[in-house]
Amino acid sequence: MEAIECIKTRMSIRKFKPDLVPNSVLTEIINTAQWSPSYKNSQPWEVVIVSGKKKEELSGILIRLLKEGEAPQPDMPEALSWPPDIAERINETMKKRGALLGVDLNSPEIKKKSKAANFRFYGAPHGIFLFHDSSLNEWSIFDAGLFAQSLMLAAHAHGIGTVPQAFLTDYSFEVKQFLGIQESKRLVLGISIGYPDTENPINTYRTTRVETDKILRWIE
Repeated sequence: MEAIECIKTRMSIRKFKPDLVPNSVLTEIINTAQWSPSYKNSQPWEVVIVSGKKKEELSGILIRLLKEGEAPQPDMPEALSWPPDIAERINETMKKRGALLGVDLNSPEIKKKSKAANFRFYGAPHGIFLFHDSSLNEWSIFDAGLFAQSLMLAAHAHGIGTVPQAFLTDYSFEVKQFLGIQESKRLVLGISIGYPDTENPINTYRTTRVETDKILRWIE
């Protein structure tokens, strides 16, 4: 797939087919993502892919914590407020996705169901967790974002869907404990990955983008 087409047609997938992606393909996707740039070529990212029974066990743990009302304790705090223009874009997206599903995505009950869907990896056969050492600063978080983007683009080029999920970091301690990851590591992001269920209505929604002249300034 041509690079510009790949960037413009990638989208977040929220319903997957159960078919496993071959380990060789997942490895090739990670190999490609490793060519992402990083500060001083530090390459701070570490990757864990969980599948099968272990993925289901982890999903069960996360859903149990949610049902018990356990307060989220992500390694990176959730954003609590947004500038007005950004908040407007977020609200518009939530309204349009909610209208497609026939629900109010801002209601507490639906939010809880949405989190549970996240914790079930949206039915994807694999979950990816990105870590790096917690002593690293914001530049390494930026690098992890570059790696995640490269990973998702590489997957898309293989016809495989992904969705980046902040909610999968809600219970960072329990995730690290289950996966055998040192507490000194920072859980940066979770990503569900698998073959997209293109027949599901949720995957027909495409987010819009701000007009370029609203985010670009020329100084000559």
